[in-house]
This record gives sequence, structure tokens and C-alpha cells, in this order.
Amino acid sequence: MLTNKKILLAVTGSIAAYKTPALVRLLVKSGAEVKVIMTPASKDFVSALTLSTVSKNAVLSDISANDSWANHVLLGRWADIFIVAPLSCNSLAKMANGICDNLLQAVYLSATCPVVVAPAMDEDMWKHLSTKNNLQKLSSYGNLIIPVETGELASGLTGEGRMAEPATIVDWITDFFKKKEQLKGKKVLVTAGPTYESIDPVRFIGNHSSGKMGVALANEFMSRGADVTLVLGPSSIKVNDRINTIRIRSAADMLDACLAEFNDKDITVMSAAVADYTPVSIAEEKIKKTAALFSIELKKTTDILKELGSIKTDGQLLVGFALETNNEKEYALKKLESKNADMIVLNSLNDSGAGFGFDTNKITIFDKSGNEYSFSTKTKPEVASDIVNTIIQYTNENN
Repeated sequence: MLTNKKILLAVTGSIAAYKTPALVRLLVKSGAEVKVIMTPASKDFVSALTLSTVSKNAVLSDISANDSWANHVLLGRWADIFIVAPLSCNSLAKMANGICDNLLQAVYLSATCPVVVAPAMDEDMWKHLSTKNNLQKLSSYGNLIIPVETGELASGLTGEGRMAEPATIVDWITDFFKKKEQLKGKKVLVTAGPTYESIDPVRFIGNHSSGKMGVALANEFMSRGADVTLVLGPSSIKVNDRINTIRIRSAADMLDACLAEFNDKDITVMSAAVADYTPVSIAEEKIKKTAALFSIELKKTTDILKELGSIKTDGQLLVGFALETNNEKEYALKKLESKNADMIVLNSLNDSGAGFGFDTNKITIFDKSGNEYSFSTKTKPEVASDIVNTIIQYTNENN
């Protein structure tokens, strides 16, 4: 299943570390070559001797020892995948905030391979807002998270926070490598974030889009093996270096970038919240507050989705987004037809946890074959997975 895969496994200071010898054995049995990194705290829960024995490789724990050093850069380049299991609350905080005080963190910050974490902590720690924020940061960097399980915890309580079982982690890794082949060789264009339409040198017309949904889509396409280009409006979200990112500001900038990139793309997903109107003229200097009333003349921006739909060729898949407040399905279907799109992803501001600014979303997908797919409220990375799965299914059915 994992024949010839190179897996780097990091173990942190959690009681769940007692499961790692079983995890290593399963990985080796599946055909993988495994190297293990241990944090100092993890040695209180499992021995380096045990892990070196089952992995058949020396265990690394220090950046330097005697007259030699562990080349953290080469470790991150050697591996096909870097797994942190268990991931303690402390190591999570360090990874999320770029703290580099041990070998694990040094390898993480220099790794060029995909990074996957399997958290393990008590339920109250797992549900703490700081933990959730750190997980969100980690996910936004393009890292993948294996869900925790519910069961008996080290505290004696029962709840969420258990590290996934070794067999579950191996199955997850196996599926990961299978998915990595799904879109191999495909070129994908994704738009994300808002646009800012300048009024004067310091003011603009914009919206509340964070870009989270589009970045999650770019990450998901990348994880399926696609060559991804992301056109990103003003956003503070950090994007994985393996994604070709074009940063823009205005609707006109986004139009130019999309037209330049669209022709050779197999799949294009327009998830950005592009302004419908832009000022007719931009003041060269800051407008002073003088008159009691002030008006700005606006003109329509070019409809980028419609523009791409008009030049789309056979074999290209075009997906649009529709954020609506009323008559949601009616408007989504109208947009699907009028823009010559293959799919429309509908968000409703009437749904709790959906729309701008949330870490979650709730979507319904319509395609031009007449299919409708509804999904429950999920995190945006999970929503991105649902969208990509639906795109792959649609492509397979229509080729």
C-alpha cells in the first residue's frame, strides 16, 4: 500500500506517544521507510530504543550532538510526507506561531513535503479557543489535520481529544497518496478574497471576504496533485509556497490575471468576492470631509465569470460561486446558465455559520446536468474537499 514511500514521523510529549511503536510497525509493514524524530518531552512516554528498533532507523532528537548535526533541511526534502503523531498542545502552539526551539520545529519550518498532524490532548484543552485558533492557523498554512477521536482520555474523562488510532492514521495516509494522483497533471485556477476599488489614495470600496474559502480550495487541489494557480485579492492569509500565487487589488487586476491564466487551465473555480461596481474616477489626493452630503459615481465592473464562460473551450471546467440572501436556488440556477458555467456553488447568508468571516461554510452545488448536491455546515477545508470531490465526480461522468 505504501511501498517505497518515505515517511518522517515526529513524536511529541503526549501520553498518546505510547501508540507510536504500533504506528511505525504498521507503516513499515505497509512497505514504507520510516524515520522518527522525538521531542525531548516525548521521551517521558516512549523510548528512542523502541522506535529505532521498529523503524530500523536511528531516532533523531537533537539538532546537534557531539561533532555532528541533524540536517533538518534535508530531512524535510527526503520525506514524501511528514507526520506529527501525536501532536501535543504545546507543539501545536509552536508550529502555529513559528517557534523553532527543537529539531521537530526546525524540520517543520523547512519542510517542502506535505505536513500532516494527528492531535492528542484532553477534551478541555482540545476545545479551548487558543487551540482552535492554532489549528486554524496550521490549516491555513496548507497543513493537513487528522481528526481526533472520542473516547477515554488520560484524565479519566470521556470525550474528544484522543489521537486517531494507528490503523486509522495508516488508512488516512494511504488515502492521501491515492488522492494525490487524482488530479495529477491537471492545471487549476482558483480566485479568492475580496477586491478593493479605490476612491482616493486612502479609501476604497470593498467587502468582508477573508479569502479563507478560496485558499482552502487551492490547498485541496494541491493535495490532489494538481498544479494550482491562485489569484488572491487583499488578504492576510499565508499561502503555501507550492501554490503559484498572484496577488491583486482591484476587480480590473483580477480580470487581467484571470484572462492571462485561463486558457491553459483544465479547471477554474471563481470563489473570489469581486466588486460589482467601481468608482468612475479616483481622486489623486485624499478627499476632505467638507460637504454634508457626498456621492460617488460608480460604474459596473466586468463580469469575470461571464467573460471566462464566453471563451471557455471543450474540456475546460468552469465553477462559479453565488452568495445570496433571498431566492437562493433561483438566482444560482440563473447564474449557472447565464455565465455558461459548469457548476455553481451556492452560499446563503441565511444559513448559520456561512458567508464572510466564518471558519465554516454551508453549500449547495448545482451543475449543468441538473444535479443538486447539498452539504451540512462544515469547516472550510472540509467544504473544499466536498467541492473538489464533486468536480472530480462530474468530470468522470462527463468524459
